Amino acid sequence: MKQKILYVEDEPHLGKIVTDLLVRQGFEVLLITDGAEVIKSFKCFIPDVCVLDIMLPGVDGLELALAIRNRYSHLPIIFLSAKSQTDDVLKGFESGGNDYIKKPFSIDELVARIKNQLKIAASSSLDKTHRLQEVKIRDIIFYPEKYELHIQKRVIKLSYREGQILSALTSTPNKIIDRKALLISVWGDDSYYNSRTLDVYVRKLREYFSAVDGIEIHTLKGKGYTFITD
Repeated sequence: MKQKILYVEDEPHLGKIVTDLLVRQGFEVLLITDGAEVIKSFKCFIPDVCVLDIMLPGVDGLELALAIRNRYSHLPIIFLSAKSQTDDVLKGFESGGNDYIKKPFSIDELVARIKNQLKIAASSSLDKTHRLQEVKIRDIIFYPEKYELHIQKRVIKLSYREGQILSALTSTPNKIIDRKALLISVWGDDSYYNSRTLDVYVRKLREYFSAVDGIEIHTLKGKGYTFITD
């Protein structure tokens, strides 16, 4: 069975070229030019990966990624965009993106990134049955599958990335988690942009635990992190 790609691009010529090339690579591709039409398409086309331009009519790619992520938490999302500043890339990851490719790009790179995300998604699916349904840390409860963190009667809804990172940190409390290994586990590579994004998410997670005594995410410079529960 062919793997399905939802491709959202408002530039018709580029959209057709990329679609044709992806079809030649053996994928089934649905091309949509208006972001407002994307969610409707899920009624008849459930993709294995989404490839989104950011600057779109109707609903831009960042809003679209948030909407997709709220409905399909594990669906890989790859951004294609001419916006290449660090802040733009970080916004892409914060909105739920798994990868970010800057225009202009080669089709070989795009196919490699798609295959990488499909491989990560398949591995995640196989491991899903082995994940803990809840992680208890003193009076705190973390629900990995629901992306919820319950702290002092407060329920924090975690983003997809926050949940992935916290799952990794809590899986080996009080032990060092290698930074590179964490990046590859969550994003599939340890690029500069992914590394910067990881820093953003770790800061957010620290804020969640700031009111709790005895719990800390400690950074070991040049090595990684330790989730301290003593």
